[in-house]
Amino acid sequence: MANEIRICLATLDDVPGIVALQEVNLPTNGGSLSVRQPPEWFTKTISDESVVIAHSDGQVVGYVVGTSLVAQAHVPIIQVMISTYPVRPECYLYGPVCVAEKMRGNGLALALFEALQKHMGRRPALTFVRTDNTPSRRAHQKMGMRELGPFTSENIRYVALTYSV
Repeated sequence: MANEIRICLATLDDVPGIVALQEVNLPTNGGSLSVRQPPEWFTKTISDESVVIAHSDGQVVGYVVGTSLVAQAHVPIIQVMISTYPVRPECYLYGPVCVAEKMRGNGLALALFEALQKHMGRRPALTFVRTDNTPSRRAHQKMGMRELGPFTSENIRYVALTYSV
């Protein structure tokens, strides 16, 4: 994996690849990402240096985002989660994380998370996963995250997870 994949901070040139990867992983296309972010959101987030990507053969094959609570406070599911599970001020929101289907099962999500954690100064992180997304829950537990508990947003059950050093 190390010979063919390069993990780094995203640049503005990566936005089209990130958005394309996001689109094929939304529920409307058979995926399990919970929130669609517009290209402008990724542009802003990349400018804040909080998107880590994986490239393989010139394509974006994975990404993970780490943002402040303020940056995603407008998202209803985030509002529900942080009202259910209040967090420390230094905590950041981890996610979304997305790995191309052909790249799954090789530790890429963990490698992206480790790169993001290093970049974010090993601060505590908070995220969520649909309760029925067993592969993602397992992957996050392998990353050292622990489940805080369930919450519901727009009639969908999620589990909040945290990572703290």
